[in-house]
Amino acid sequence: MNKPTNSQQVGSLIGTPLSRTATKVMLLGSGELGKEVITSLQRLGIEVIALDRYPDAPGHQVAHRSHVIDMTDGKALAELIALENPDLIVPEIEAIATPTLVELENAGKVRVIPTARAAWLTMNREGIRRLVAEELSLPTSPYRFADTLDEMRAACDAIGYPCIVKPVMSSSGKGQSKVDNASEVDAAWEYAATGGRVKNGRVIVEGFVDFDYEITLLTVRAINANSQVETQYCEPIGHVQVHGDYVESWQPQIMHPKALENARHIAKKVTDDLGGLGLFGVELFVKNEMVWFSEVSPRPHDTGMVTMASQVQNEFELHAKAILGLPVDTSLRSPAASAVIYGQHNAKAIAFEGVAEALAIPGTDIRLFGKPESFERRRMGVALATAKDTDTARVNAKQAAAKVKPMIVD
Repeated sequence: MNKPTNSQQVGSLIGTPLSRTATKVMLLGSGELGKEVITSLQRLGIEVIALDRYPDAPGHQVAHRSHVIDMTDGKALAELIALENPDLIVPEIEAIATPTLVELENAGKVRVIPTARAAWLTMNREGIRRLVAEELSLPTSPYRFADTLDEMRAACDAIGYPCIVKPVMSSSGKGQSKVDNASEVDAAWEYAATGGRVKNGRVIVEGFVDFDYEITLLTVRAINANSQVETQYCEPIGHVQVHGDYVESWQPQIMHPKALENARHIAKKVTDDLGGLGLFGVELFVKNEMVWFSEVSPRPHDTGMVTMASQVQNEFELHAKAILGLPVDTSLRSPAASAVIYGQHNAKAIAFEGVAEALAIPGTDIRLFGKPESFERRRMGVALATAKDTDTARVNAKQAAAKVKPMIVD
């Protein structure tokens, strides 16, 4: 039996891990989302190599092999890819030398999920915003870019207050702030400069959208029974963010039918343009029937952790199956919610108490990520809850999260 090449549909032939027939997937980033993707891939017989910038990352703890590497170093990344020779490369974070991936994919040396172009565009808020607003003509908030503090002042004045400032290269709300008036511009510039995943002083200034709620629309491009790429959607996920960082989510978010139609239209146009196979987390603002594009991640989304309780196949299983060319099922199983468990301490090797009390709440479950170092606002786990409706699930998930207490052990 010959090992499948990058040009073949991987799902047509899956080998045996750690053997000459192995189907190998390399994950670029091995946090809590990557750990779940790795587990889903391994359940399908895939050999997984996990990369991250620090040792013993959550995904490192379950992968077949792991490497510690600065993934923004294109030369080092290319050398490691050549060494491992994976069938698929799956970016899990934004801080990656995406021009290297584009170069390698164009040379036919790698297959990047969903594509190297998609990874490159979505890593940089400027690339994806210009694509969506200027090329696809989809609704977004007004925006301007700035490279200096003076340019940012001018951009904020032109956009108007309040406005949102973000580094063009960052994730999980890092470096993001709401600017209510001109006196807050300098502090927002400094915060953006320290929050970017890649050292780049460029920022985007966005006009504030008066929305009713935000959603994540998990959108899956997968091979159907007719061997065609088909776009499927999970039920919309509502979520609450603080300083741009997710703190709770629930599924389904009830929407006006026209708003849902508009959301799916936007998601399909964006993901069709990005191409490839896999799951995309499309973030949208909604007011009545109106929908605006916010951002897109070509991978599982942190707000989508609720799907570990709510769906027949969670977002990680959907991503794993889709990228391998396998059929997917986006069906909802139960209303559910998730709530973040924070580290609360700046320390290594913390412990957790209250897990039993959390699990005593009906319909709840707990995921502790196993991160080797805690920070006060670092996401160390998540509480999940199913219930007859999302309101009850949200209450139970937040109660369960509050019962899990991180501790410093002498």
